[in-house]
Amino acid sequence: MLVLIPYSLLLTLPGCGTKKNAVGSQAQVSEPTWHTCLVQGARANISMDGEGISATLTMQTVRDSLLIINVMPMLGIEMVRIEATPTEVIAVNKLDGVYAQATFAEINRVLTPSVNWDILQQICTAELPTGSDKARLLYSVGDKTIELVITYPARQTDVPLRIKRQRLDNYTQMDISQWL
Repeated sequence: MLVLIPYSLLLTLPGCGTKKNAVGSQAQVSEPTWHTCLVQGARANISMDGEGISATLTMQTVRDSLLIINVMPMLGIEMVRIEATPTEVIAVNKLDGVYAQATFAEINRVLTPSVNWDILQQICTAELPTGSDKARLLYSVGDKTIELVITYPARQTDVPLRIKRQRLDNYTQMDISQWL
C-alpha cells in the first residue's frame, strides 16, 4: 500500500503568505492574509510504477503551527491521517494500525526533492506558485517515481477548525523508510 506524504515541487517556491513589493530600493512585507485554512473535497491522484490510487482530501491548517490531512480513498472513510508541525510529520495508517513519525531531515533521506514545512503548508492551503486550482508534484523514493496530482476546490480561510491530534497509543510505530 502506498501512502505518500505530499510535499515539494521541482522548483524553488517562495515563502508562504508574504508578498514582497519593490518600492525604491526597499522591499515591503505584507502581513499574512489568513490564520486558519480549510480545504475540503480536494481530489488526489497518486501513481507509482504504473499503479494508481485516487482519494479525497480534507486539509486543515493553522498558519505556521499545525496542519492535518485526512485521506479518504473510499466512501468518506478516513484511512490515512497526516499531521505536521514545522519540525515533524506523523503519518497514521488507520487501516493497518501503524504510524510513522519523522523530522523533515529524516524524510529527506528517502524522498527527493527535499521537503520542508513551508512547501507543505503551501500545498495544503492551495498557495502554490502554479495556481490554486491544481498541483502536479513529482518525487523519488529510491528508484521509484511518485506522481501526485491534487485538484483543489475553493478554500475557506479564517473559519473555526476542529483540530484534534491523533492518539497514537493504539497504533504500532514503524520507520518512515518502510512507510514510503
